[in-house]
Amino acid sequence: MLKLSVRNETSTLRAVVLGTAENNGPTPQAAEAYDPKSLEHIIAGTYPLESDMLKEMSAFQAVLERHGVTVYRPEIIPELNQIFSRDIGFVIDDYLIKANILPDRAEEWQAIAPIVNQVAPEKRIIAPEEVHIEGGDVLLWNDFIFVGTYTGSDYADINTARTNAQGVEFLRDLFPQKTVKAFDLVKSMRDARKNALHLDCCFQPVGKDKAIIHEAGFRNPDDFRYLQELFGPSNLFPIDAEEMYQMCSNVFSIAEDIVVSEQQFHRLNAWLRENGFQVEEIPYHEIGKQEGLLRCSTLPLYRD
Repeated sequence: MLKLSVRNETSTLRAVVLGTAENNGPTPQAAEAYDPKSLEHIIAGTYPLESDMLKEMSAFQAVLERHGVTVYRPEIIPELNQIFSRDIGFVIDDYLIKANILPDRAEEWQAIAPIVNQVAPEKRIIAPEEVHIEGGDVLLWNDFIFVGTYTGSDYADINTARTNAQGVEFLRDLFPQKTVKAFDLVKSMRDARKNALHLDCCFQPVGKDKAIIHEAGFRNPDDFRYLQELFGPSNLFPIDAEEMYQMCSNVFSIAEDIVVSEQQFHRLNAWLRENGFQVEEIPYHEIGKQEGLLRCSTLPLYRD
């Protein structure tokens, strides 16, 4: 059976599911867009080409494997976007939790069925139908589970609201020994610079005690202050709306001192190196046009 263990975002990675851009399908119609950034590029005629995304994901896989990580890939379902494996499931401790995602994306779970079936049945959890939750909204920090959500009364009308209050309570019930902290996020289907699609689009821990953060991504200022006090102001790397739009907080840690980052994130990458990190820079800009980046493309299965 496949062993699972994920307790934080930065311990040494041993096994991961990396999504795929193969047979990704044609450029969607505007009405099919799930997020404002994809919509922007569909309308502008700059939506990423499959050939470019395949090159970017191959570069990511090469870095992971060079660091000794076992990389699993989904089965190919023709003309289906399967890049963002983070959305469809996530591991907490030694449990694999199936996310309740947008109905149009349900096939993506079937594509990783051969991997899921290697996990002991008692270690697989399926959330009830009323529980909305996606992996990009769930960040682990040892005894903490940080959860992005949206509490506006118009939740049901906003396509970019992916995790509801029931999702937060679901995790609290599953992991009573942990501190489950919810963060109310800013949402928009019109302006990608004012849309925190998931929590990892405006916040992510790196290393042992540092984090990348976009203050304006939080609807409640107290939520930002909570993280500021928890990590310490000097350990936070603040990003602005443009950097959030470019997905600067959506890097990916292979270990506490190794971070995979987009090669155009010059300011962030310099800060990481100044703080002792080894930065693996790769091209991932084209994939970023779909409002997801490196963390979104991964489903970690085992970290030390």
